[in-house]
Amino acid sequence: MATGCGCGCDGTPPLPSSFVRPRFFAGQLLTEDDLGLLVDYMTAKSRLHHRSLYGPGVVRGLDVGCDPCGGGTVVVTPGHALDCAGHDIVVQCAERVDVRALVRERRIAALGVDCEDPCEDEGARRYGLYVRYEELPVDPVAPYATEEPCPSPGCVPSRVREGHRFVVGCEDPDDHRYNPGTKLLAALGDRPAADDVRDRDERLTRYLDALYAAVSAPGRTFLFDAVDAQRFTAAMDRLRPEISGGTPPAELARELMEQVRALAAAVARFDTYDPAGQQQLVRDHPVLSAVPDARTVLGAVCARLAGVGGPVWPSPLHASIARAVVSETRARLVTGAGEREAPVEVRMLAQGTPLSHSLRVEFRAELTLIREWLLGRLDRTTGVTDCALRRDVTAVEVPPPLPPPREDSPLPGGIAELRALADAAAALSRAVRRFVTGAACATLSPPCESCSDTDVLLARVRLDGCDVVEVCSADREQVLPGGSAYGEWLQKLPRLRELARRLCCVPVPPYPRPEIPPEGPVPRPYADRLLEEWKRTGDLEEILLLLLTPGPGESPPRELRKQFLPPRQVDELAALGTRVEELTAALDGVRTRLTEARRELDGARELGARLDALEQSAREQAPAPPARRTRSAGAAQKTAARTPAKTAGTRATGAAAAKGAAPGAAAPRSAGRRSTARGSGGDVEGAPPGTATGGTAPGTADGTSGGTAGGTP
Repeated sequence: MATGCGCGCDGTPPLPSSFVRPRFFAGQLLTEDDLGLLVDYMTAKSRLHHRSLYGPGVVRGLDVGCDPCGGGTVVVTPGHALDCAGHDIVVQCAERVDVRALVRERRIAALGVDCEDPCEDEGARRYGLYVRYEELPVDPVAPYATEEPCPSPGCVPSRVREGHRFVVGCEDPDDHRYNPGTKLLAALGDRPAADDVRDRDERLTRYLDALYAAVSAPGRTFLFDAVDAQRFTAAMDRLRPEISGGTPPAELARELMEQVRALAAAVARFDTYDPAGQQQLVRDHPVLSAVPDARTVLGAVCARLAGVGGPVWPSPLHASIARAVVSETRARLVTGAGEREAPVEVRMLAQGTPLSHSLRVEFRAELTLIREWLLGRLDRTTGVTDCALRRDVTAVEVPPPLPPPREDSPLPGGIAELRALADAAAALSRAVRRFVTGAACATLSPPCESCSDTDVLLARVRLDGCDVVEVCSADREQVLPGGSAYGEWLQKLPRLRELARRLCCVPVPPYPRPEIPPEGPVPRPYADRLLEEWKRTGDLEEILLLLLTPGPGESPPRELRKQFLPPRQVDELAALGTRVEELTAALDGVRTRLTEARRELDGARELGARLDALEQSAREQAPAPPARRTRSAGAAQKTAARTPAKTAGTRATGAAAAKGAAPGAAAPRSAGRRSTARGSGGDVEGAPPGTATGGTAPGTADGTSGGTAGGTP
């Protein structure tokens, strides 16, 4: 089946060009298709230029003002506008627009019925006055006869008149302006979540050098120089007056925590030396003779700082580091046994980066969070420029998360665990920077957006009843230099381009591990300002700041969940939400009634089971009934009590009656059957007098045969 698409081979596009212009030559037979193609080509090219180079909005004129006569009419001055499809809208003369009639037309079109006068008492209502491009075929002409099998009947329009019409709608139109910050936030997703991931990545990055140095030289001494001696002296002088008292206030707590971290780093460096090396350090730096006093001071001040809460610190991430300072100092340095029990943790303290058991568990959870965030954003982001990023993120081996321990758990970590944490943190930190850099660089190219609403806003109009009381056109969309894609943030573009040349086309370098000398003390710097607010610097941070910070007169970037829908979609979405709420309420009612019916049915079943149990119990407890005597046995006893003479008389009487009954012998036979059916010795109702009816023969057990004999001729 032909699709009209090519193979896309050798750099050729798979689809044919959207623009085709006619080519004329001598002797060519021209048809209406050739001439129409020329018109279509020129018109489409012109509209493309308008749409891409200028964008929608008012070019000039088209001012809206109140009608001098008042009422529901406004006056629109001549002017020129472009819609988002590139159509030219030209108003040549001033026009009086009846807003009241337009509101009524809008209601009829929306509801399908005419709701009488729209001037009902609704209070003030606000509408947007729009101008819409329209085409009207005019100048009909009767065509000459042709050889076409199906010629056009009658006249055919020979011209297309470009015009316009005014309409009213919601006062908030589609925003066609391009904001690069909005596109950046669409790639990053929820901004608080993205900021949280970047903050956690920042903390891991600040620990990377210290982690690699600690696991690379677990048994090596860390260099103690004059700078460390000065830090030791300054911290001791500040902390000695603070060894007693309760929990300090916030400002003092932050200062004391920094001093504890500095003093702990100096003491931890001292502890990495053997006894001979420590004696040499005391000779080189006499202030170190106060190390035993420093351990006492650290224990006392840490006891005061143990109750400091989280609100003291810039973020929860800083608070967990502060808790690690207190717990690790008390566990590794106060007793002096840290070098023997946890050499890696002592070397982390020596660099000013304490690593407690709780903090290691947090690092594991953060690595998992960062990896999942990256994979989630890569699944949702289109136009990713780093094609190997997903593969690299998937290949990162993250240590599995662990349950949180108690806050003061002194359990040390192994070298293999810390190395795995450092490797995963280095790989994911680089991946985060690659993703954010690609997202920021992609915002500098405005997208080709579709145009769903071609109306151009002229003014916002406020009606009170049927009278226009206010007109505002100050914030309508205007055609800007460079078009709506660049015009709003044009002043930022040169600096963004300069940063992009340095940042976007250069691969993100891998993390450089610290160099450890093969022998001798390990020179490691002290981590300054670890507990202060972390300020990011560099080209990436500057480009993010430019994109997300609105300039003068620039609209702020909208987060993905706060981006507005077109007005029509908003109305439909609101109606759909109302309908969903109604259906949800109805469903809840049905569920409630169903639950009540199920409860009643369960009660009926329980009652039936209880009734069956009671009947069974009654049958088991009731006494056995006495034996009943049959009616035939009773009749036999009565017959036996009679005298033989009476019985013989009865038989004789019966025989005589039988003989005298012919030819009507059927009646006695019938009477005999009735007597036998009743099974008793009584007379049958309606039998002739003197007829024996069921008398029992002597000697019978049940009287059945006797009754029969009495009724037989």
